[in-house]
Amino acid sequence: MAGRDNGSGGDDFDWVYGSQPGSGDPEPTRRIPVQRRPGAAGSPPPPPPQQPTRRLPPPQQYDAPGRPAGPGGPSGLSGPGGPSGPSAPPSYAAPRRSRWSRPRTYVRLVLLLLVLWLVYLVAVPIVAWNRVDKVAFEPSGERPSDQPGTTYLLVGSDSRAGLSPEERKKLHTGDAKSELTDTIMLLHTGDGPTTLVSIPRDSPLPIPGFGTSKINSAYAKGGTPLLVQTLEKATGVRIDQYVEIGFGGLVGVVDGVGGIEICPKQRIRDKESGLNVKKGCQEVDGATALAYARARKYSPISDLARVQQQREVVAAVGDKVLSPWSVLNPIRWWRLNSAVPDFFRFGEGAGPTTAAKWALAMTKVEKSCTVPLARADATWDAQRAKQLFGKVIADKTDEITPKLCTATGLAAR
Repeated sequence: MAGRDNGSGGDDFDWVYGSQPGSGDPEPTRRIPVQRRPGAAGSPPPPPPQQPTRRLPPPQQYDAPGRPAGPGGPSGLSGPGGPSGPSAPPSYAAPRRSRWSRPRTYVRLVLLLLVLWLVYLVAVPIVAWNRVDKVAFEPSGERPSDQPGTTYLLVGSDSRAGLSPEERKKLHTGDAKSELTDTIMLLHTGDGPTTLVSIPRDSPLPIPGFGTSKINSAYAKGGTPLLVQTLEKATGVRIDQYVEIGFGGLVGVVDGVGGIEICPKQRIRDKESGLNVKKGCQEVDGATALAYARARKYSPISDLARVQQQREVVAAVGDKVLSPWSVLNPIRWWRLNSAVPDFFRFGEGAGPTTAAKWALAMTKVEKSCTVPLARADATWDAQRAKQLFGKVIADKTDEITPKLCTATGLAAR
C-alpha cells in the first residue's frame, strides 16, 4: 500500500518508521510511552490524595501573664514583630515562683522557730538563776565524812520578808519578824529508792551552844549553818545541798504552774491558816496550797498531820514543775522561772544543774515518811531513828522497812 504524501515531500509512513535522516529527530526509533488507564492490570496504585496545607497563626504574645498583647505586639515593641521585624521569633518570659510556694522556705522557717525556742528555754532559767540568792549553809567544825548518794535539806521558812501587810493578812502569815522553819525535810537520792524524811518542827534536839530546844528555833538562833549542824549531829547524815522556800515562794511557784492538786482525807476548816477545803482531790491555787501546808490546829496529832500535808504539796509542785506543759507553754515557763529568784534560795556552790536535779528528785520520791517518833509530841524514837538514818548513810534505802518509815513517824500497830 502506497504512502500518503504529507505535503512535505515525504511519505506519510514516517509515523511508523520514524523520521528520515536529516529530519532533525535525534531518536527516530525511541519508544513512545503509553499511558495506562487507572485500574488496569499491572498499573501502579495511584498516589494518596494530598491534604491541603493549613497555615498556622503566629503565636500569641503577652504583655503580662494571662493578658494578650495589643495590636502593636508586646508592651514596648513597635511593629508586628517587635524591633527586629516580622521574622523575629516571639520571646516568652516564665513567671517567677513565689518564695512561699517553695517547700524549703517552710523547712527553714520551722528550723528557725525551733532554734529560737531552744534559746528561749535555756536563756530564761539562766537569767532567773543569776538573781537567785545563795546561802552559806555548811557549818564549821567537825562534820560527817562524805557518803554515797546525795542528801538535800529542804527548808520551808515562815519568814515574811518581802510580803506587804496586805499580803500577810491575805495569807494569814502573822508576824512579819518571825523566822522559824515550818518545814524541814531530808531528801536522799542514790542507788536505792529516792527517800523523803520529814522532821517535825517541834522535835526536841540538842542545838550546839543553846541546849535542847525545838529544832525549828535553830534557824532563828544561828541561821542555816546552825540548823545544818544540829541535824547532822542528830542523824549522822551529811547534808550535801540546801534549798529554802519562803512563804511567798510557795504561792508564787504554785500559781506559776497553774495550781496543784491536793487530796485531803477530810473536810478541813483551820482558822489560824485560813484553810477551808472539802474532802477529796481538788485543784487549788497558791494561797490555798500554802494554807494547806500550814494547817495543823484542826487535827489531834497537830504537827504530824501538817508534815504529811507538806510532803503532799511539795510532791504536787514537783509534778507540775517538770510536766511537759510547763516547758511547752511559754507563759508558764516564764512565770515559773520568774518566781524562783524571789522565793527560793539555794546553798553556795549550787548551779542550775543542781536545782534541776533536786526538782527532778522531788518528782521521783518512792518512799516518804516522818522520822520515827516515840510519842506524838515529836520526841524521836532513838533506836528506830538510828536504824532509818543508818540505811540513808549507807545508801541502802531499799532496805528501809515499813516499820521504820511511817506517815506519822509513830510505830505501826
